Amino acid sequence: MSGDTEVGVAGLGVMGSAIARRLLDCERAVRVYDIRPEAVAELARDGAATAQSPARLSPSGVVILSLNTARIVEQAVFGPGGILTGAPDGVLVIDMSSIDPGRTREFAERAAKLGVGWVDAPLSGGAPAVERGELTLMLGGEVEHVERALPLLGLLASRLTHLGPAGAGQLVKAVNQVLVGCGFAALAEAAALVRAAGLPPRQVLTALTGGRADSALLQEFFVKFADADLSPTGRISNMVKDLDAARDHARSAGVPMPVTTAVAELHRWLTAAGHGDADNAALMHYYAPLEVRP
Repeated sequence: MSGDTEVGVAGLGVMGSAIARRLLDCERAVRVYDIRPEAVAELARDGAATAQSPARLSPSGVVILSLNTARIVEQAVFGPGGILTGAPDGVLVIDMSSIDPGRTREFAERAAKLGVGWVDAPLSGGAPAVERGELTLMLGGEVEHVERALPLLGLLASRLTHLGPAGAGQLVKAVNQVLVGCGFAALAEAAALVRAAGLPPRQVLTALTGGRADSALLQEFFVKFADADLSPTGRISNMVKDLDAARDHARSAGVPMPVTTAVAELHRWLTAAGHGDADNAALMHYYAPLEVRP
């Protein structure tokens, strides 16, 4: 993949926008599409070219997806006016969405019949990590397609692991989300205890650092939760989607997931209470009404 090849990006939410900006910062030519004109206009001000439809992204040769659900991925890629409408031979789709592994395998098979490569590359690390080029990516797909994607993905991530055929990356992302989602719930309970006791969160974090409770999740999010800081790093509704997908896959494999089920319902309660679009730190609302920073 040559350094001057244009890259298409479909989906300009928190992560899609961060991915597009990171590529622009790395002096890659980027063309973007989103159903929200204001999101497209914002990236255009940063130097991205724009597309009027997903189909206008396919001439880029490589298209990154950052979309919310498998249904939206299917529509954006295979639907009328989708990315593969009249696409030239040799297009590579890199799906950085978090969706069901089974649907991913289906999409890869459909794409292959059209001569299109497919790599699932769900991510962990959030927008701050992509801005530093330090995402963790879990990759699924044929070896030749993954190797073609690696130089581009290496601009976004510091850890990239090819786990197997299409869908393998999405399955491991589901495992990641089980650990993160359940970890968030535990952090929220611990933070609620600290708030109730009036202890200073940063000193509590210092006390826990280096012990068995220490983790990257603790370091990044404990003070954020304890301070009820809702600056956006991820959405409650996305966690519901990811935990439901993990649970559905586990059910098909005969694996019980009682903790994940309980945590999914906690996030679903928050969504029903109107916090679906809020940051994950909105878990603190479960314990008491909060005055939160915007």
